[in-house]
Amino acid sequence: MDAERFVVITGGPGSGKTTLLEALAAQDFKTLPEAGRGVIRAQQAIDGPALPWRNPALFAELMLSWEMRSYAAARNMPGALFFDRGIPDTIGYLRLTGLPVPDHIMRATETMRYNRRVFIAPFWPEIFGQDAERRQTADEARRTFDAMETIYDELGYELVPLPFTSVTGRVKFVMETLGPACRA
Repeated sequence: MDAERFVVITGGPGSGKTTLLEALAAQDFKTLPEAGRGVIRAQQAIDGPALPWRNPALFAELMLSWEMRSYAAARNMPGALFFDRGIPDTIGYLRLTGLPVPDHIMRATETMRYNRRVFIAPFWPEIFGQDAERRQTADEARRTFDAMETIYDELGYELVPLPFTSVTGRVKFVMETLGPACRA
């Protein structure tokens, strides 16, 4: 099943998710990039409306589209794949911003499932930072973590908190947690 091969790494912004995924890619694992940053970069390049600070609902729809496209593309790739966030993150984002969750997004989370174990990066104040794309405050980053933890739990995933350790330590933790299946 594809779902067993599809491993999500989620959490709040600035918690080391992307750095971990880059380290996994350096070890020849296939990774899929985060939708949020991709959408923000594309929208900033064209001064588009689908930015979280301009139109959060449109931003969420583009994130959903990106994640669904990534999921479909992953089906044609062999072996284990690591996703920088997943479709449920869109729901977490909508809830965080106080927007309703449309039925079609819930259906997407029901039909496009990931590995039952989801790695979640806790808020880590020592490494958190803002940039041109990550405008969230530390408080928003904490609340984002909480929102992701809640939605993945509600959807029946087993949350596996990433340890506060080096990138190498986190890679080792992920490999040990997944066991031989991650090399399949």
